[in-house]
Amino acid sequence: MAAVKSDGVLAPLPGRCAFYVSKKKRYCKMVVGNGKKFCGEHAYADTENGRKRIPCPLDPKHTVFEDSLANHLKKCNSKEKPKPVYYVKDINAGSVSEEDNTIDEVTIAERSKEELYSLIQKLKIAVKGLNTEPDTSLLSHPALNEALNDPKNGNFAFKHLKQQDSILGNMEALGLLGPERCYVEFGAGKGKLSHWIHFALQDTKNVHFLLVERSSTRFKVDGKHKNTDSTFDRLQVDIQHLDLNRVPFLQENQLPVTAVGKHLCGAATDLALRCLFGHSAPNKDSEPPAKRVKLQEEVGAEEVMLGSDSRKKVVVSGLAVALCCHHRCDWKHYVGKDFFQERGLGAADFSAFQRMSSWATCGMSRVKSSLNPEKSLQENTKDEDGGESDHEGGSEKIPDHLSSVISAEEREHVGRLCKRLIDHGRLHYLQQQGFNPSLRYYASRDVSLENVLLTAVPR
Repeated sequence: MAAVKSDGVLAPLPGRCAFYVSKKKRYCKMVVGNGKKFCGEHAYADTENGRKRIPCPLDPKHTVFEDSLANHLKKCNSKEKPKPVYYVKDINAGSVSEEDNTIDEVTIAERSKEELYSLIQKLKIAVKGLNTEPDTSLLSHPALNEALNDPKNGNFAFKHLKQQDSILGNMEALGLLGPERCYVEFGAGKGKLSHWIHFALQDTKNVHFLLVERSSTRFKVDGKHKNTDSTFDRLQVDIQHLDLNRVPFLQENQLPVTAVGKHLCGAATDLALRCLFGHSAPNKDSEPPAKRVKLQEEVGAEEVMLGSDSRKKVVVSGLAVALCCHHRCDWKHYVGKDFFQERGLGAADFSAFQRMSSWATCGMSRVKSSLNPEKSLQENTKDEDGGESDHEGGSEKIPDHLSSVISAEEREHVGRLCKRLIDHGRLHYLQQQGFNPSLRYYASRDVSLENVLLTAVPR
């Protein structure tokens, strides 16, 4: 807090920046160097030294002295880092046709009553014959018994432990917990799910973990496993650009991969499925001549042969992914396009159903409020693993002029139908890959607003 002069005018605290931030109605709180009045960001306000500060060309959120720009660009944290060998731009992004690109996305608020009613009828026709109510499979695993009974855990930690407990229980039931494999956790965040899988398999031989997370994460659990037989490698890359077939560890060890995730938000689920199955090795008869290209590795450039037989395709032994945030799905990345088109649906329908899927959590917020009235839904929007879960944020609120078309209860039902229709496209995709997929409720609604687990085992 700024000091106050005798005449009542605010003044900066000793040793702090003398720049007054008018938007915040206070002085900057940054510490200044010896003999200086302003911090580095506000040094341009010092008219005495005559040096000019300009926005950094790599990131305009910070500034730099113009006469030292060249040196700054060499060490700026925003400087693009060399790409790892497993980075292949947009390899899992999918594609859209020219026709799909011309479709204008329309929000729910912009639709008339007639359009909304027509969409709901179209949805109900599309889900006919589908199992839109997953089986309930609230299982547990003994590895988490002690943690679940620890009185030091608060409600927030208990909620996530219950979900991890059930995910491991379902994996055990499907035979997805075992030796001689590598677990790839997509959207790993802190890596808590991998931590508990490791704990459950601590006496099992040759079990390893790859944690895929695009952002830098604090308080990771990786350090707890440095002195174990298992390896915990973190791949800081967007799933959209990850080629598992180029990950050195997988190529060296040739272990089958089991994919896991909690919660894998929106389009990230489709990107992960494409990462696992979407770029199969081509047939030898149609394989083009190998090309020599340079790929950036963390230690420099390395030449590799694209299309060579030396690189083996990763074998997928199963997956268990807790789904989340269907309103953040994207038609370009979606793996169930064939499924939609078989039902006479296209990109415009997907866009509408994707937006309406957020209605499924409207009633759930009331459930959570009744169970825990002193804690609001917004306090539980951050997943402890670093991802986002149990969202109400970003949902398409129904406008007043449409409220007469659909009640709150019906809106929840329609939202769930939208989610399950999108999920059935994923089931269809996994079936095409030779897997037996399923959807199951792995947690109760008072534990998680997003409580559906997508699993698959080889057929």
